[in-house]
Amino acid sequence: MTAERPGSSSRGFRVHCHEEDGVLIAECHGKLTFENTPVLKDEVRDKIPGHKRILIDLKDVPQVDSSGLGAVVGLYVSARTRGCRLEITNASEQIRQLFSMTNLLSLFEAAGRHHGKTI
Repeated sequence: MTAERPGSSSRGFRVHCHEEDGVLIAECHGKLTFENTPVLKDEVRDKIPGHKRILIDLKDVPQVDSSGLGAVVGLYVSARTRGCRLEITNASEQIRQLFSMTNLLSLFEAAGRHHGKTI
């Protein structure tokens, strides 16, 4: 398992990326909102080419707004065009409903349980 420096914003959002069994796991902490989306994009986008599977772990994310959704979808498109599977795991029921209402839930493959619920 490789530990890397976590990215963070001045608004308290941070992302900690590490590898586990060949999968890049991006653990998100804090609200994934407009002011924080650059942190997620910066931490994950450059790592896509070196991985076949990436999990975005939303266990410690209480809220996602439309910009957060856009950031996740943008990463999904970047990953898919490079032959990488991007999956969401540990999303709260509220976040799952947001993905469902916006018809985005079907984009993300079931990731299996990674310490909790998958999206």
